[in-house]
Amino acid sequence: MSTHKDITIYDIAEALNLSPATISRGLKEHPAIRKDTRKKILEKAKEMGYRQNFFASNLRRNRTNTIGVIVPRLNSYFMSTVIAGMEKIANQAGYNLIISQSMESLAKEIVNVKTLYNSRVDGLLVSLAYATDDISHFEELLDKGVPLIFFDRVFEHPQCTSIVIDNYKAGYEVTEHLISQGCKRIAHITASLKRNVYADRLRGYKQALSDNGLDYNEGLVFVNNLSDQAGMDVTRSLLKMDPRPDAIFTSNDACAVSCIRELKMAGLRIPIDIAVAGFNNDPLSKVIEPNLTTINYPGHEMGEVAASTLIGRLDLKHGTSLNTIVLRHELVIRESTFQKV
Repeated sequence: MSTHKDITIYDIAEALNLSPATISRGLKEHPAIRKDTRKKILEKAKEMGYRQNFFASNLRRNRTNTIGVIVPRLNSYFMSTVIAGMEKIANQAGYNLIISQSMESLAKEIVNVKTLYNSRVDGLLVSLAYATDDISHFEELLDKGVPLIFFDRVFEHPQCTSIVIDNYKAGYEVTEHLISQGCKRIAHITASLKRNVYADRLRGYKQALSDNGLDYNEGLVFVNNLSDQAGMDVTRSLLKMDPRPDAIFTSNDACAVSCIRELKMAGLRIPIDIAVAGFNNDPLSKVIEPNLTTINYPGHEMGEVAASTLIGRLDLKHGTSLNTIVLRHELVIRESTFQKV
């Protein structure tokens, strides 16, 4: 069996009867090497299948030009748009991404951090898992001066910038809109209140109720994983209530769509019998009938801003003056809540 070894500058030097130093400078298109010699070196390198070892070169400069990304899960439209935004900016700046999932597990998140640290990433972009209580597992990176940017699900830390929307305001706006449509008994489906996004949306929901003279009912708040199954289970529980809620506000669109399907199977009319609002403005919000009222969450922009902020730190273009960057969101009103009067 034949084996194939990587072609080195010494192989090219031998083939062209030139010194390895000349080959090295020619491959870097050094001005001290004549144009015709550079051309000959580059052509021979291509012919022989030479691959430049950028990793070793970057290590000598104490830079790998790689950015680590940790997300809870990759199977959401929102997260895919965030990563697309990150990739756009990273590629333009000559960086590559290493992407990993925590699967909503603190233990897996800790493993991911260690793996990325050992991979010598230049910086880290992180959206935290449901179960994360603190960020002590990131301290080794921070102690080594590796910049860390949180996005979406964040943790306040003096050395870290967070990229978010105003989840409190968004939660308030959705709830107030439902109230304006005549809803008075509004159920809220959310996820782990350890995470800022869900805790802040719940605060907004509570405040909107209070500001409109409605009592907060803990029995109408459901904390789960916001999956399709969770939406089905909660909806079945709501259908058994007397009096039944006249609106549901969920913290993501997938769960809201699951609620709508279950309500329609039970023969309820939306929004006449019960209004439903979601969060994130996933494409499925415009496919479900009726179309879903939701919050437009700028995922692509969030990814771009997170990557730009991190690369700015790495290239020393700016310091750590901004601890939180708040992006604009938008309430998108559609037929699942409209005309509930």
